[in-house]
Amino acid sequence: MASLQESLSKFKKQQEKCQSTLTSIAAKAESSRARSKSMSTITSASAIAKSPPTPIKFSNDTERLQHINSIRKAPVGAQMKRVIDLLFEKRQALTPEQINEACYVDMIANKAVFDSLRNNPKVRYDGKRLSYKSKHDLKDKSQLLVLIRKFPEGIAVIDLKDSYPTVLEDLQALKASGQIWLLSNYDSQEDVAYPNDPRAVIKVDDDLKQLFRGIELPRDMLDMERDLQKNGMKPATDTARRRAMADIHGVPPKQKTKKKKNEISKRTKLTNSHLPELFKHLNVPGS
Repeated sequence: MASLQESLSKFKKQQEKCQSTLTSIAAKAESSRARSKSMSTITSASAIAKSPPTPIKFSNDTERLQHINSIRKAPVGAQMKRVIDLLFEKRQALTPEQINEACYVDMIANKAVFDSLRNNPKVRYDGKRLSYKSKHDLKDKSQLLVLIRKFPEGIAVIDLKDSYPTVLEDLQALKASGQIWLLSNYDSQEDVAYPNDPRAVIKVDDDLKQLFRGIELPRDMLDMERDLQKNGMKPATDTARRRAMADIHGVPPKQKTKKKKNEISKRTKLTNSHLPELFKHLNVPGS
C-alpha cells in the first residue's frame, strides 16, 4: 500500500512538472507573436509615413455631368427649345429616352417639360414619340409647287420655311425656272410666293397703267438706289461702292462715244453720180 502511494505521488509531481513546462512554452509563444505583430505595425506605419499621399482622382466625365445638370435645372422654356430644335433638325419621331440621350432633357423626370411639349403647336405626339410639326406638311419641291399653286393670291415664305430642310433652296429653284414669283411684301417686309401660271389672265386697270407709265425714274443710279431704300427695298446694285473702288484703282469713268454725223465731203465717193437729182438737196462743202 505504501508503495502505491509513492507511485501516485510521483505521478502527480510529473504531471505538475509537465503542466508547468507547457504553460511556460505557451507564454513564450504568445510573447513572440506579440513582438512580431508590434514590429509589423511599426514597419507598416513607417512605410505609410514615408510614402507620398495618393492624389484624389476625379472622373473625366465631371464636365459632361455638370453640363447635363445645368440643362436639367434650366427653366422649362429653355428645355423645350432644346427639344424642338432637336426635332426640327432630325425630322424624325423620337421617344423621350432618345431625346434624353441626344440633348439631355429628361422629360420622364420633368412632367412640366413633357406636358408643355405635348401641347405645343410645333410638336406632334402620337402617344409614344414626339416629332416636329410644321405648318404645311411638305416633303419635296413637287409638293411645294402644288401648294403654292393653290394660293393664287400668294403665300408667305415665312409659313414655308420650316416645312423641310431644303425648302428655301427649292423656292429659289422654282423661281429660276419661272414656275413661281418671289416678291417682297411692302407692309411686312417678307417675301411672298406666287404661282406663275401662263394660262392665268391678269387684268390691269387703265388707271394703274397710266400711273405706272407716268412715274419718272431718277437718271442717276445713286438716286435710284436711295429711293428704293426709302421704300424698304434692297437695291441689287451698289453704285457708291463701285464708284469708290473705281476711284481707288484709278479706273477712268466710261465716256459716251459721240456718233459722227453722216456728212458728205469732196472726198466722199458718190456711187450714184449718174442720178444727180438724188443729191441736189445735199450741201457739199466747197461746192
